[in-house]
Amino acid sequence: MSFEVRYTDLAARIGLLNTPHGILETPAFIPVVHPVRQAISPQYLKKLGFRAVITNAYITLRHHGNEAKKKGIHNIINYDGIVMTDSGGYQLLEYGSLNVEPAEIAQFEKDIKSDICIPLDEPTGYKLEYEKAKERVEQTLKNAKETLALISEHSTTKDITDDAIWVGPIQGGEHLDLITYSANALDKIGFELFALGSPVELMEAYEFSMLGQMIVAAKRAIPTKPIHLFGAGHPLTIPFAIALGCDMFDSASYMLYAKDNRYIHTNGTSRLEEISYLPCPCPICSSYTVKELLGMDRDNRVTEIAKHNLYILKAEVCAVKQAVMDGRLWEYIMQKARSHPKLMEAMAIFKNFELIEEGTPLFKEKAIFLYDPVDQYRPEVKRFRRMVSEFRPRGKKKLILYPEPRVHPFYSTKDYFQIVKKIPDAQICAYNPFLGVIPVEISDIFPSSHNLFKPMAWHSAKEYVAFSESLNTFLSTNPFEEIIIVADHFMRQVVDHEDDNSAVKKLNPKIIDYRQDIIFRL
Repeated sequence: MSFEVRYTDLAARIGLLNTPHGILETPAFIPVVHPVRQAISPQYLKKLGFRAVITNAYITLRHHGNEAKKKGIHNIINYDGIVMTDSGGYQLLEYGSLNVEPAEIAQFEKDIKSDICIPLDEPTGYKLEYEKAKERVEQTLKNAKETLALISEHSTTKDITDDAIWVGPIQGGEHLDLITYSANALDKIGFELFALGSPVELMEAYEFSMLGQMIVAAKRAIPTKPIHLFGAGHPLTIPFAIALGCDMFDSASYMLYAKDNRYIHTNGTSRLEEISYLPCPCPICSSYTVKELLGMDRDNRVTEIAKHNLYILKAEVCAVKQAVMDGRLWEYIMQKARSHPKLMEAMAIFKNFELIEEGTPLFKEKAIFLYDPVDQYRPEVKRFRRMVSEFRPRGKKKLILYPEPRVHPFYSTKDYFQIVKKIPDAQICAYNPFLGVIPVEISDIFPSSHNLFKPMAWHSAKEYVAFSESLNTFLSTNPFEEIIIVADHFMRQVVDHEDDNSAVKKLNPKIIDYRQDIIFRL
């Protein structure tokens, strides 16, 4: 398999996946199409810009039988782009059993010339007891191993572009150790593309935190391999999952929501009968009013709403890609997070997920924006604080800490020149609530001179735990004998709330409240 990563930000990446029917740029939303009854034609989906679709191999087998092998899946659904086939394992959650063997469905997917194939898996679903979930994971691994052995044995081509890509289905549900075990086992078997299963119920319940933990467990096991996320068709789920490292998604949400009169917008869904205006410039919303859509017969209304829903989902993926290109994915997902409390709660996952920092470029062309306490954990900021923790001034026993001015870098400001003139032998550092201590010598390094932050109008300094930690680390690892802190309102709160055993209190710094005439008072 060929997968080329072009751009990254956080754990997200824009990549190129090579398939027998062309290159798929990721992240990619892959609409589900029914192999027998599809209200919106796959060719229409392609015109909208969807370069891949996914359909159900099990339903295709049951309805078309051997005829499907003669025609091929692309002719059956009338789509000349990339076709991904699901084995039908998800039907186990609905019907309890399938009348098909893993080898049979695998051979069928190969015969109908699917571009991306999924072996028969046994989804664990959600809230399944641990032992039962483990049994399904083991059965899925057994099926996957048999499938890959079968395909390898019958492979006749040496050209990678002619071979279908086989997906390793990761199961385990909310049991994170099972997800790790499943992903590692599939990796050892030889899969190169993976799919994380059974999160649909989590997404329907807006359990973003658990979904994020599942993605993180899978990514830690296979950090460089591309991951498909089953059933992700909500505009809040997509950017969240991409930022955590998912590369592909599939869903029938566009149609399922439409059948329930649910209209997708950028931050969620609304029932059509509960809105008065269509806040979207797509061709559907530009052609009808809410009243006109509600007045249609059901089949036509469902089709038109589904088309609109597709426009929104495509726009969402494009917006996330552009955010990656601009180096603004952190800002984008934080804006999204404020659309729902459960999504904001899930943002805690981003604090300590190491792949977030690994995927974030060391330098960006644009300044980063810092708003509130959660931004102290963004990767560029954490990286800078770590660099400062290793900073060692040479031969300077006096330290001056000064509020970071709006002009960057600090050494170019009038305040700095006045301080140097008055106290030439001091180590001078600026500080801000997010970056912590900023030694003047490195105040021009990204992001210390490439950030904008708002004044701390209503947040308490207690919420900036990372600032206090970085300040105490800096003071305890450098041999300063005299410390002068020019304290703004934020720093005064920090000092007042420090424990008596902290480095700040032990060094007994001289505190001067920040005012316009501060330089003359040093």
